[in-house]
Amino acid sequence: MQAIKTALLAVDYALDKKGMDIKLFDVQGLSSLTDYLLLVSGRSDRQVQAIAENIKTEFKQHHNVLPLAIEGMDQGRWVLLDYGEIMVHVFQQPVREFYDLEGLWSEAPEVELAQTEAQ
Repeated sequence: MQAIKTALLAVDYALDKKGMDIKLFDVQGLSSLTDYLLLVSGRSDRQVQAIAENIKTEFKQHHNVLPLAIEGMDQGRWVLLDYGEIMVHVFQQPVREFYDLEGLWSEAPEVELAQTEAQ
């Protein structure tokens, strides 16, 4: 599967669980670790966990793709799903603001998403 297609599927799977403030950055050429960085917010630890779990489950069931690593699922404050070509960060909003990954990756172009987010 192409990296951009994988990233856009992850966006859809995050939206299925009402992920908010979704941003996708193209970090090719800026990172040797991944091609795309997806940032998603949830309102609570349960919603953060549900968003991350839905992404993981949908990739496994429909595409036979498993993450290389998962971090933070137990706490639900910040979950990282590493799929190699994409990294998905699902945050509670205060944690996202504190770590400011958007600022860290400000040089990376943001991929325009046609989405209807739950606000």
